Parts: sequence; C-alpha cells; structure tokens
Amino acid sequence: MEAKTARAPSLSSRLVKRLLLWLYRWKGWTLSGETSLPGRCVILGAPHTSNWDFVFFLGATSRLGVEPAFMGKHTLFKWPMTRFMLDMGGVPVNRSTGGNYVEALIAEFKRRSRLALVIAPEGTRSSKGGWKSGFYHIALGAGVPIVPAWVNNETMQGGIGPALMPSGDYQADLAKLAAFYRSVLPDHPRVLAIEGGANA
Repeated sequence: MEAKTARAPSLSSRLVKRLLLWLYRWKGWTLSGETSLPGRCVILGAPHTSNWDFVFFLGATSRLGVEPAFMGKHTLFKWPMTRFMLDMGGVPVNRSTGGNYVEALIAEFKRRSRLALVIAPEGTRSSKGGWKSGFYHIALGAGVPIVPAWVNNETMQGGIGPALMPSGDYQADLAKLAAFYRSVLPDHPRVLAIEGGANA
C-alpha cells in the first residue's frame, strides 16, 4: 500500500474543488440512499447525460467523506497540468494500448489503501445506454465492490445504492445492477437499455 504523502494540494486544485462544491450546494441536489461508502470501490455514475454529473458526484462523495478518483488519458497529466490533475483525483491511463488500462487500474487499487474510482459505464454522454464491461473487470480483478450511483438533473435528485461484490458472473451481476437502476429511474430510456446493450 502507498505511503501517505505530505505534499499539500495545489492552490488551483483547492480553489476549483471549492467552486465545484459551492455549485453542488447552489444547485440544491437531494442525496438519498446509502450513508457510507467502502474505502476501496468502483462507483458507477449512470446514466451519464450531463457535465453537471461530475459536480454531483464530487459533492455527494464529499458529503459521504470520500475523495473520488477518476481515470483520465495519460496525455492530460503532462506538465503543467500534472499536479492539478492528480490533486483532483485523476488516475492516468494509456488507453491506446488496448485493454491494458484495466490491468493498470487493478494495479492502482492494489497500490492504494483507499481508492473510490468513479466510472461512467456508458463511456460517453452520447451513448444510447449500453454499458462497457471494463468497470466490472476492474472491480473483479481488484477484489473491490461495485457501488451504483445515479443522478437525475431534471429533478435535482441523486443517490447511492448498495455495494455489490462481483461474483464473476457478469450477466447475473449486470442484471442486479440494472434492477437497482430501474428501481430509482424506472422510465429512463438509458436505464432500460443497460442489459440489452452491454459490451466489452
């Protein structure tokens, strides 16, 4: 496990986080569901339809006492952005090498005593709802639970669901996650497409 670093976050990252947390409070989101999160987990952010989703998840995890992390293209971590991106919770990955990003994130989990990695399983906001399976392979390989989280920007509501430890049966576990999302967003078209659009 990693040793704690004594380096203080950069001024720019502290200011940006303060601004984003202020926006979270200003928007007035209502948070429901679980009141705590595992220290090491993969948090699913779905459905991912707005840039405001990032603000919600930052604010929600902050309220739950967790520092969220996210994976980003390794090119975004070059100087002069290196320190800022790391302070904001970024984990650099090189996606040009095929599936190696999964192994890289599994290794990152094994290196850290605490890592709450937020992943949008749809991949992009333009997705039609089908999920990519990378999040599952990361959680399974790292031996950490998957925590479903959701946000509805129309109603300004969001929440955290119960943690699911991956069993190794992707389709069965996907069905459980889909059932949770249908329970909180029953009519959302991208939620209805979860099981039918799963791919690697």
